[in-house]
Amino acid sequence: MSLRDDAVLVLRDYRSGADGPDRSDDAQEELRSAYLDHLALHPDGMWKACEAGHLTASALVVDPERGKVLLTLHRKLRMWLQMGGHCEPGDATLAAAALREATEESGIAGLTLLAGGPVILDRHPIPAPCHWHLDVQYAALAPAGSAARISEESLDLRWFAYDEVAGVADSSVVRLLERTRALLDGGREPARRG
Repeated sequence: MSLRDDAVLVLRDYRSGADGPDRSDDAQEELRSAYLDHLALHPDGMWKACEAGHLTASALVVDPERGKVLLTLHRKLRMWLQMGGHCEPGDATLAAAALREATEESGIAGLTLLAGGPVILDRHPIPAPCHWHLDVQYAALAPAGSAARISEESLDLRWFAYDEVAGVADSSVVRLLERTRALLDGGREPARRG
């Protein structure tokens, strides 16, 4: 199965919401449909070269025992964000791409993705020549006592308490954290490495 095929399956199965019948948030459903339409119209829609936009994969690195998240001060955007980026030909799945990006950018070995697939979808404009990042966002749990190491893509890397995130990051990161915390509070177990 190709990465694109995996993305289609992940998106077809994706439902927002922590549990119960309220799993289909309208904005998330619209994004899910837009992502699927994009992939149907653009055979290269997984790759950075697709100028109409492309899927990306990211993961919010969380240490639930300490109530903290690891954010990167992105070198180009100069914003505090979750780890993530472009899919690469060696990525077998979207989950694997998110886990690879989180591991590379955090310097933390042994991250595990929160079970159940993506946490949330987020579409944001990017500078030309491309137009959109269609981000599939996961959550990654850090092993106890993890030490982060800054990568060349970051200006800084820092752990923030949950209640500090809204003061440093934009609303998309805050939404990702809120959804991640709802899933963690729901008792979901970590998935195997991706």
